Amino acid sequence: MTKTYMANNQTIQRDWYVVDAAGMPLGRLASQVASVLRGKNKPAFTPHVDTGDFVIVLNTDKVILTGKKLEQKFKRRHTLWMGGLKEVQYKKYMAEKSDDAVYEAIRGMLPKNSLGRKMIKKLRVYKDGQHNHQAQQPKELQIIRKY
Repeated sequence: MTKTYMANNQTIQRDWYVVDAAGMPLGRLASQVASVLRGKNKPAFTPHVDTGDFVIVLNTDKVILTGKKLEQKFKRRHTLWMGGLKEVQYKKYMAEKSDDAVYEAIRGMLPKNSLGRKMIKKLRVYKDGQHNHQAQQPKELQIIRKY
């Protein structure tokens, strides 16, 4: 009988990765970044432990949406008051708050519990190509670009 390896917080080594999101589809970018935040790219992945790495996403202004999603997709939220549904077309949402759109897309692909809330704190999103994390010496993360 073999023992199953379980990662713990003392043995986890976290790396920093930087992703250039220019020209990438939003959903493909979000799913692959969420996978790195969870730690699924590591051999020591343990579902109930946060084994993921830090990720910096740059150039969110240049993220694309395929098809007619810019016109047909809406960012919806509710104020919890009667008739309080607020809708913003993604064309306007991406033009004004593209960093929030990328952040929310990635957050939606993480677990919906306390572990997911820990994982999303390791994400940094910037509209342009500048970030202030040079001291962490981030490595370039290779994202598969099939589109």
